[in-house]
Amino acid sequence: MQAIILNGITATRARVVTVRTNAREIDGISKAILIEQLKNKLKSGKIVKFAYLKSNGEVRVAFGTTHPDFVKDKVCGWGESRESYATTAYFDLEKCGWRSFRWENLIAVF
Repeated sequence: MQAIILNGITATRARVVTVRTNAREIDGISKAILIEQLKNKLKSGKIVKFAYLKSNGEVRVAFGTTHPDFVKDKVCGWGESRESYATTAYFDLEKCGWRSFRWENLIAVF
């Protein structure tokens, strides 16, 4: 028997993905772990390539970051986290603007 230990936000993401997609719990956990990996890479200072499904059904391959040194002068929001909306925000280096995607729509992190 194997056990998977998730921190609080990863467990929350897993529940949200499972409910939104009517998927098996293990699929929600897998997606939540992938989101955690993406968020860590985005903060690392490297340009991250990843793919997600847009709301119009199109697959978007994006290049982004959330590294504080890069985005500090590009933050102009009200301070509410995208986590509150069960989405992940990133600064899109191709579009030169902030974008976000729903957790369940993440496809891959390269």
